[in-house]
Amino acid sequence: MNITNSIPVSTTASRTIEVTPDVTVAHFNADMPAVFGTPFMVFVMEMAASKAIEEYLPEGWLSVGVRVDVRHLAATPIGFTVTATARVTTVDERTVTFAVEAHDGVEKIGTGTHVRAPIERVRFDRSMQEKQAQAPAGV
Repeated sequence: MNITNSIPVSTTASRTIEVTPDVTVAHFNADMPAVFGTPFMVFVMEMAASKAIEEYLPEGWLSVGVRVDVRHLAATPIGFTVTATARVTTVDERTVTFAVEAHDGVEKIGTGTHVRAPIERVRFDRSMQEKQAQAPAGV
């Protein structure tokens, strides 16, 4: 069953995040400026992509990120709201590729591509339980 057949190219969605001190680089490294961190920009891009295709997936399915290629173009200070938008560009039998970008209300701060793979949650959880059973002592 190829569940990606139901996902239309050009489908879009957006997600937003407020830039608070806990999503800045300075929160993790006091020597760095208090600006929106790249990992959080990537996260909100991924969440926009996930949202774009969730309604096209069968019940019990979700999507996971498998590739990210983005550029962080500009810094964003605390207090701004960042909006990430994801647009489906290609769909194949196993993955969905998105054009992603982020904007802070003043300028585009990020751009790139993101790839997600639809998965059946029950199968994924079972494989994680099997992997957990193989964990080294103390994990």
